[in-house]
Amino acid sequence: MSAKARDFEEYSERFPDDVQRLLRKVRQTIRKAAPEAVETISYQMPAFRLQRMLVWYAAHTNHIGFYPGASGIAAFKSELSDYKMAKGSVQFPFDEPLPVSLIARIVKFRVKELQMSSSSSSSRSSSKNSAAVSRKTSSKRPK
Repeated sequence: MSAKARDFEEYSERFPDDVQRLLRKVRQTIRKAAPEAVETISYQMPAFRLQRMLVWYAAHTNHIGFYPGASGIAAFKSELSDYKMAKGSVQFPFDEPLPVSLIARIVKFRVKELQMSSSSSSSRSSSKNSAAVSRKTSSKRPK
């Protein structure tokens, strides 16, 4: 791969037609499971973000790599046990059916996870702000 891909099309056109079909299937599955996510290229791979990075995926020599992060793998570890896994990734071999329903469930899990972390971080942030305001006003002593 010579030049860096700027979008999904530039990325996928580098692969044979059968691999392109698998990449499009993964892309379509992610889009359907997370319609509000934004497509991007990250680490020279197709990816989707939703406030933060949601998932990545990529074609390799003999498999599609799917990268939902450690939490996405851990939450579906038993269902992914037939595949080669690492802490934050799983390999779907080209010669086996692509588990689109499992990919969709992992993506939906990641969407909920990001939404929960976003709402808890915004409530932590507002709590920190109110605590800071409270400290500032309480430190002002009347003369």
